[in-house]
Amino acid sequence: MKSEKGLNLKILDITMTIQEKYPELYKYLDEMLVTIPNMKNPKINVNTLSLYYDSLTSLLENYVQQHEPESIK
Repeated sequence: MKSEKGLNLKILDITMTIQEKYPELYKYLDEMLVTIPNMKNPKINVNTLSLYYDSLTSLLENYVQQHEPESIK
């Protein structure tokens, strides 16, 4: 089972990768549904962190597949 600390580190790492290598994506991080809770005091736990990490990974992978030249893939 993943820990909150481990997931937070992975989220920080992928967020930094996006910020440094793909800054054009950084503006979309605030708009992701996972980051916009529909309740006043949302619970942050391993499940929500895992969902957020998965969404970041998907965003980055999809962007790279669509925008990187074939020789880099």
